[in-house]
Amino acid sequence: MTARSLSDVEYNYKLINDRIAEAALKSGRSRDDITFLAATKTVDADVINHAISLGLDHIGENRVQELLSKYDDYNLESCSLQFIGHLQTNKVRQIIDKVDLIQSVDSLKLANEISKQSLKINKKTDVLIEVNIGKEENKSGIFPEMLEELLCQISEMDGISVKGLMAIPPICDTSQKISKFFNNMHNLFIDISQKKLDNISMTILSMGMSSDYYEAILEGANMVRIGSSLFGARNYI
Repeated sequence: MTARSLSDVEYNYKLINDRIAEAALKSGRSRDDITFLAATKTVDADVINHAISLGLDHIGENRVQELLSKYDDYNLESCSLQFIGHLQTNKVRQIIDKVDLIQSVDSLKLANEISKQSLKINKKTDVLIEVNIGKEENKSGIFPEMLEELLCQISEMDGISVKGLMAIPPICDTSQKISKFFNNMHNLFIDISQKKLDNISMTILSMGMSSDYYEAILEGANMVRIGSSLFGARNYI
């Protein structure tokens, strides 16, 4: 870690917060209404901790093994650690006691395992349901028309608490196209909220990443997951 890289993170952190505040204002909300979660895949713990020292209070890891390897080095006294990647059922038990929220629940099988492992440690785990809003066959997430049925099934589980929805829309070549997917997600979020399903809370709509978080906020996101815009371009393995 160099002084230059830390300086870059500081500059980027301020810029992102300014843009979040601007988008929030345009959408009729305030900066405090939007949660800035840093996607920390491949980022060293000392760089993450520097961002936390600037005021960052939510981080998200995509991979179980990487989360475990960095866990003891995180400064989590004032920061929420979440899991935001695809989660295999056989790895749930490895992180269930370490994360505050799992953003990527997309099946009854995974929800069952999270509930089972949570109950073993007397915990009720907060989750988001991942929606495949673009209905892409090669992407995880439940199709929108199947969402309500899954929510009703999960609502009966004692070890899990649904706090909202998450989505990663298809790659689009214009902001208008991506905004349409975000708008569809927001409409789905509102629709589920109005149904007032038992034991289901629609408080978090997590959508938008480095390339499109501004548009996501304009369309109703209240949590954005930002990685490369904060930490710089990364080499994924």
